Amino acid sequence: MGARLLRLLKHRLWDEGDAQRALPEPVLERLRQRVAASETRHSGEIRICVEASLPLSYLWRQASARERALAMFGKLRVWDTEHNNGVLIYLLLVEHRIEIIADRGLTRRVGPEAWNALLARMRGAFRDGAFEAGLSQAVDEVGEMLAQHFPLRAGELNPNELPDEPTLL
Repeated sequence: MGARLLRLLKHRLWDEGDAQRALPEPVLERLRQRVAASETRHSGEIRICVEASLPLSYLWRQASARERALAMFGKLRVWDTEHNNGVLIYLLLVEHRIEIIADRGLTRRVGPEAWNALLARMRGAFRDGAFEAGLSQAVDEVGEMLAQHFPLRAGELNPNELPDEPTLL
């Protein structure tokens, strides 16, 4: 019971302002540009979602950051791409949790060891407070995976099925 109450209090102390301080507007714009540039090389879609803390309903039922990332994957419509190759990069600031949710098109081609290695590299950057560097690295590496497995043909354009802007909650 004590751990549950402590988690609840910790989450209530964080809000969207904390997310904005961790990733101010110029950083969000650079991340947007990085996603847009990446998507010129492949048919996939990359979304970034940064959340300061979990909603009360998630805390009440003791949901994990992974559960919230899966919910945001659906809510942000990352699953809704023509080639089933959308990827959500989710960061929960208060718990220092990172989740990457890839749609089935990419999951069939990239094994868990590649995702775990990427997460480990991101954790190192975030541990040092380098949120922009960690997210940029993730966008670049996910973009490489998508370019390898879902490259654009000569003259083909990515229709940009989803927004490139990071979502802050």
